[in-house]
Amino acid sequence: MSLYDQQSGGNGPLAGVRVIDLTTARAGPTCTRQLADMGAAVICVDRPGQRVLGDSDRFNLRRNKRSVVLNLADSQGREAFLRLADRADVVVENYRPTVKHRLGIDYDALSARNPRLVYASLSGFGQEGPYAARPGVDQIAQGLSGLMSVTGPAGSGPWRVGIAVSDTAAGTFLTQGVLAALFARERTGKGQWVHTSLLEAAINFMDFQAVRWLTDGEVPPQEGNNHPTVVPMGMFPTADGHVNVAPMARFETFAQALGAPELVGDPRFADLETRRAHRRELDEIIKQRLATATTAEWVERLNAAGCPCGPVLAVDETFADPQVEHLNVFSMVPGPNGDEVAALRLPLTFSDTPAAVGTGPVHPGHHTREVLAELGYDEAEIDALADFAGQLRPDRSG
Repeated sequence: MSLYDQQSGGNGPLAGVRVIDLTTARAGPTCTRQLADMGAAVICVDRPGQRVLGDSDRFNLRRNKRSVVLNLADSQGREAFLRLADRADVVVENYRPTVKHRLGIDYDALSARNPRLVYASLSGFGQEGPYAARPGVDQIAQGLSGLMSVTGPAGSGPWRVGIAVSDTAAGTFLTQGVLAALFARERTGKGQWVHTSLLEAAINFMDFQAVRWLTDGEVPPQEGNNHPTVVPMGMFPTADGHVNVAPMARFETFAQALGAPELVGDPRFADLETRRAHRRELDEIIKQRLATATTAEWVERLNAAGCPCGPVLAVDETFADPQVEHLNVFSMVPGPNGDEVAALRLPLTFSDTPAAVGTGPVHPGHHTREVLAELGYDEAEIDALADFAGQLRPDRSG
């Protein structure tokens, strides 16, 4: 079996694409996990003694991959990595910008050996600039991008978004960049360097909030659970929970479904501008009406009238929801200790080349010996490299 014959994603759209994963934490592994789920053969190059995230993150980010431990600061470990990179289509890294140059594994060094290589980099703040050398994590990017300033109740001060959104955004953008670079390589025959950062991704995800400043000079304020510009749209309590209401149909239709047809003739709510000016009064009326029935009743009634409405669920309730169950958003896969674990699937459906969560997560270095053997190392060389990387030799006493 050749080095990359073990395709984790079966017949996925990226079957045959060979990826070397140098990433740690969340953003970089998000990219390589997506590539693996689409069928790419991904080999993680872990550092000696490297700690991975907690079990839940490990199950989510390290499935569908193989792992080899190499010390890239050692000439022998670096040579083994270079052999991997020579045969790869993609290398993904999220070191601070100077580290890859210091190790001699930057784009120029690797592309000189493998001109078809797509080299993908992810950093906190970009490859150059006054912050390039700083360590970067999700929450720092959230604050610097302006995202925290528009999150949370009005006047309450900055709030962190409840997920690592700049990590997942940056990882997903980098996946897009890798796919585009592979497509371009089909025309040119040459790879290229593609890179993004947590900061760039978070600012891009600010979307129309950022554009409000860029085009109109307006600094967006916090709006809590209200839509920033559309009225009425937001979250409201019901008799037994909460609903999100987004009356995209005519306001008259929403008022009728709400059981408050008198709102239509109220000059305070005659059009979008007047409703914006009197949002507080309108929200109070809607709040009082929605409190008279259950969440399930309002979800049924408003959707039947063409007004989008949905419940606000806790995570356990989400996975018990009938539509979520129908979508099969996770798969059960073998864990590193032989037990089954749940892993979120890639939220894409391909009619002919399905993505798949084929294998579960592994401990760092699980495949070191077999990968080195596939690279042509003999047993003595493998022993030397494995010993230097802090991995025990297999017991050959029997």
